[in-house]
Amino acid sequence: MDFLLPFIIFFAVIVVFFMLVLAKSTYLVRQAEVIIIERFGSFHTILRPGIHFIVPFIDQPRRVFWTFVKEDPRGKTLYRYSEYIERIDLREAVYDFPKQNVITKDNATIEINALLYYQVTDPRAALYEVANIPQAIEKLTQTTLRNIIGSMELDETLTSRDNINEKLRAVLDEATDKWGIKINRVELQEVNPPMDIRAAMEKQMRAERDRRALILEAEGSKSAAILEAEGSKLAAILEAEGDYQSRVMRAKGESEARLLLAQAESEAIRVIQSVVPGENPLAYMIAQNYIKALSEMTNGKDGKTVVIPYESTALMGSLASIKELFVGQK
Repeated sequence: MDFLLPFIIFFAVIVVFFMLVLAKSTYLVRQAEVIIIERFGSFHTILRPGIHFIVPFIDQPRRVFWTFVKEDPRGKTLYRYSEYIERIDLREAVYDFPKQNVITKDNATIEINALLYYQVTDPRAALYEVANIPQAIEKLTQTTLRNIIGSMELDETLTSRDNINEKLRAVLDEATDKWGIKINRVELQEVNPPMDIRAAMEKQMRAERDRRALILEAEGSKSAAILEAEGSKLAAILEAEGDYQSRVMRAKGESEARLLLAQAESEAIRVIQSVVPGENPLAYMIAQNYIKALSEMTNGKDGKTVVIPYESTALMGSLASIKELFVGQK
């Protein structure tokens, strides 16, 4: 068995060698990943998702230096680190840029940090056109952001986030196109002006709210006064219309009463004339009214008061007329 030991060792070495060769020549690429393969130091091919076989010791995967951001569960950046990787991720990635001081057009210093969403669209260009893509994008974003904010005043900066985001995205997308990078979205997280400017802005905000409150109060008082005046006007109109209708109805009633009274007197005169032909009925009616007036004059007087008519002769004549009238009726 001793003479077989060298053959066993040789066979084991051959097996181990073939296993190493197989391990070095076989690559399993997952979805949304690629591997750049170089042959003798120059670009050869791109391994896309699936299983691939390469020539061992001749074809080598290209390692790329990449910067990563370590975050806590709440999304807060803890630290950054860089390392060499073989597999390039084609998924959309987010990069959180640290806060930086930017000077506006009116010389106000503000702190800004942003989020950038990018995606590798050309792995070959991303590997050979630029070194350390995340860091290159970060520096480009910082300089571009300074240029954009430097052309705007503070008030415009605080109220034009969407405009700044769109300008920044367009500039970065155009600049990184040759790197095989697509900038999908840029978001400003925080825009913090200095403390003295914040205090001034808060005072301005309170003054503006006080002004709006005074305006609303004045408009409410104005509306209330207008409504009150309109109500008084409408009440006066309705009162006048009611008084007018009341007077009209009263006049109509008095007119009808007078008409009925006149008709009754006319009927009485006609009856008197029919009973006593040839006699003047006016004397009878005057005598009746005269006696009625005397009774009203003596109403409420004590027993010692004696009322003597001024024209007793006329009174006697009136009484005689009444007597004759009653005698004639009998």
